[in-house]
Amino acid sequence: MLEALERTYAGRKVFLTGHTGFKGSWMLKTLQLLGAEVKGYALAPQTESDLYYLINGDQICDSVIADLRDREALKKAVIDFQPDFIFHLAAQPLVRLSYEIPSETFEVNAIGTANLLDGVRLLEKPCSVVLITTDKVYHNNEWEYPYRENDKLGGYDPYSASKACTELVIDSYRNSFFNTKAFEKHKKGIAVGRAGNVIGGGDWSKDRLIPDIAKALSKDEEIIIRNPGSVRPWQHVLEPVVAYLLLGTYLKKDPLKYNQAYNFGPYATDALPVVEMLNLALKSWGGGTYRIEKISDQPHEAGLLKLDISKAIKELGWHPKFNAQIAVQMTIDWYKSFAQDESSIDSFTQAQILSYLDA
Repeated sequence: MLEALERTYAGRKVFLTGHTGFKGSWMLKTLQLLGAEVKGYALAPQTESDLYYLINGDQICDSVIADLRDREALKKAVIDFQPDFIFHLAAQPLVRLSYEIPSETFEVNAIGTANLLDGVRLLEKPCSVVLITTDKVYHNNEWEYPYRENDKLGGYDPYSASKACTELVIDSYRNSFFNTKAFEKHKKGIAVGRAGNVIGGGDWSKDRLIPDIAKALSKDEEIIIRNPGSVRPWQHVLEPVVAYLLLGTYLKKDPLKYNQAYNFGPYATDALPVVEMLNLALKSWGGGTYRIEKISDQPHEAGLLKLDISKAIKELGWHPKFNAQIAVQMTIDWYKSFAQDESSIDSFTQAQILSYLDA
């Protein structure tokens, strides 16, 4: 896989939104290893411990610190760079935060995507564009049935609804400006990647279980969990990151065929209760304690939502490489390495990427 991706991205110009974020930093580091020339567009990192700083992000890309809602700045960044590929990861990605800033969530996620696509409209060259949404775009019926790409979209909370709106924006632009019938005129391929929650080193987001566990373990504090019986898919961040890059490869080869949406997630049977995941984390760390704390009056959070990944398996030849146990172990290993020697975390992150690509 490493050689195949190098053939696609080495020496190519890649415009990456959200490059300072958790998933975006893993994507940026992977693109560096593949030999791509990257221009990033995102808000500034929040702390000195952000993964972007740990991988020396400013040294491996041309970084533009700006807001997706700044239409003119975003369009200028795209046009000036003249990219061969665009990966759109920037977003307000947190469900619980979306209850605090609902209108901003809609602006960033839906209107921000429209602003990016306005820039793509002005590109007078071929470009492959992969836009990232989420598994939460689906209308969640709280059932065991895995959702397929043609299932109904929806969203209970502002974040989920904003991402469903984003998909409508993408469809409108695809039909109106990047229609496959007019491909010889616009030369743009537009694909969508839908992935669920991911785990991995360098995630310090508020109200996320793995970061909270890592913070508590590094301080030798008791871990507090709210819903020990909740079952979740635990997918390592490299799974979707490499999947997006693979989708970009296929989109470049045949933009008419792959000009559509794809689900990327773990196998439907690969899910663990929170308490089982926590015990795996404690074992990997080598110690730690926790207690269960019931908290009332919390915002609504959807139950287990599974993705049907058979389309990606069949059409892209993609499949998950790591199960939940390996994903948890890799993640805790990263945080443990960070706690022991922060200065070596760039090389540790690189080693995990290369290990994944060679698996």
